[in-house]
Amino acid sequence: MGHTPPPSSAQQAPTGGLSATEHRLPNGLRVVLSEDHQTPVAAVCLWYDVGSRHEVEGRTGLAHLFEHLMFQGSAQVAGNGHFELVQGAGGSLNGTTSFERTNYFETMPAHELELALWLEADRMGSLLTALDEESMENQRDVVKNERRQRYDNVPYGTAFERLTAMAYPEGHPYHHTPIGSMADLDAASLEDARAFFRTYYAPSNAVLSVVGDIDPEQTLAWVEKYFGTIPSHSGKQPPRDGSLPEVIGAEQRQLIEEDVPSRALMAAYRLPADGTRAGDAADLALTVLGGGESSRLHNRLVRHDRTAVAAGFGMLRLAGAPSLGWLDVKASGGAEIAEIESAVDEELRRFAEEGPTPEEMERAQAQLEREWLDQLATVGGRADELCRYAVLFGDPQLALTATARVLAVTAEEVREVAAARLRPDNRAVLVYEPTEAPAADAEATAHDQEETAQ
Repeated sequence: MGHTPPPSSAQQAPTGGLSATEHRLPNGLRVVLSEDHQTPVAAVCLWYDVGSRHEVEGRTGLAHLFEHLMFQGSAQVAGNGHFELVQGAGGSLNGTTSFERTNYFETMPAHELELALWLEADRMGSLLTALDEESMENQRDVVKNERRQRYDNVPYGTAFERLTAMAYPEGHPYHHTPIGSMADLDAASLEDARAFFRTYYAPSNAVLSVVGDIDPEQTLAWVEKYFGTIPSHSGKQPPRDGSLPEVIGAEQRQLIEEDVPSRALMAAYRLPADGTRAGDAADLALTVLGGGESSRLHNRLVRHDRTAVAAGFGMLRLAGAPSLGWLDVKASGGAEIAEIESAVDEELRRFAEEGPTPEEMERAQAQLEREWLDQLATVGGRADELCRYAVLFGDPQLALTATARVLAVTAEEVREVAAARLRPDNRAVLVYEPTEAPAADAEATAHDQEETAQ
């Protein structure tokens, strides 16, 4: 028998009439609910406050490996049963790992919501009863093969890993990426995995959000029934300090000679942390400079100079360390990287001096506003954002006011952050030189910044 659900502590939020209520169980589990009766579906999202930044030297990749192990069965769900039950009920599901969290999510027909909650509670409370050497070895091989397919054996596949290692120094909690190294994956033992679960997979280290065509009272009753009896436990250490100087101090550079389709210039700049006004300003700066075909770098390099086939500048938002500005330019056949880099630096200097035009500012704010609204418009997207703001910033309501914060940033703030951060002494640079003649029709290679269990 569960206890009486605690009262709601939420306030109404302004974005598009969306709102969320917050609750906390006695065992520490935070619960966020958001009603949306437009379609008969419900999304369940569970964020655990553990990612690759919590790992220690010699055991990188353990957070991502454990994400896979969470789909290997629990006390009442054998083998691949989690996938089978959700998909058999007409739902979809997955999980991902990042530097700062691990999440699991299902989108279900509304009348199957109870099933999704029961499944998530069963593996939170009883995974260790099913975790054995066979499942450990099976998923170790799956993750190693994922690394080969997505990192080691694809063009430009290790770029993100290389740039991260340069932007965050040795010993920094973000120095390594969530995929981990082959050696550390081989070294991980069953007891390592069990200790990892006992440390991080506790109700008090998680946020559960449920969004969609729900009855809040009934939903809370199910949450109480299935999660309320899971014992809380402690022992988790706070993540290591991720703070760094605002500027790297000197450009870092690597030349990579590989079998890639074309020459490429990639760079990572340290930017303000997520959750700050300066972080929003940096996102707007990168949107003006490299966010799509109307951006300055695309117009300069692809349309005008014709030295590149693709040019983009995006932001990896991070809460516990400086965010990263990610520059990615794929050269046209025969174009020299020095020419491309000179043009990039010229555009960044001009932007640092003049800032965005009123038209550029309006377009960038509209673009980011649309992206936020698109995310919040789906039940799965909103559930994920509510969890993100609850885990990383302590307040899920911030997800519903993000667009207002972006629209409040001024053009001068955008110029200032660009002048302070988009400098040659604040970047790590990779130059790719093909071992074969560069192809004129090379296409940009997309890079995932999260590890996704398939």
